[in-house]
Amino acid sequence: MLLQAKDSGSIVEILDIQELINPVSNIVKGQNQLGQEEQDPTSYKKENLVFPSGESLPRCWVDANYRK
Repeated sequence: MLLQAKDSGSIVEILDIQELINPVSNIVKGQNQLGQEEQDPTSYKKENLVFPSGESLPRCWVDANYRK
């Protein structure tokens, strides 16, 4: 899945979708999509990621208490 970093606007390929949708995890591993070469995996805070359209991540992915 591709997301966008809020601060730099760069596209990030998420390596583990389960980690992304887990509301208890605040960090997700991804690879920045710069240039033609594979970049090394980096940890990203979910709060700093959005969909490429600019839409925020669903609350149930980032807040373990989203039902309250």
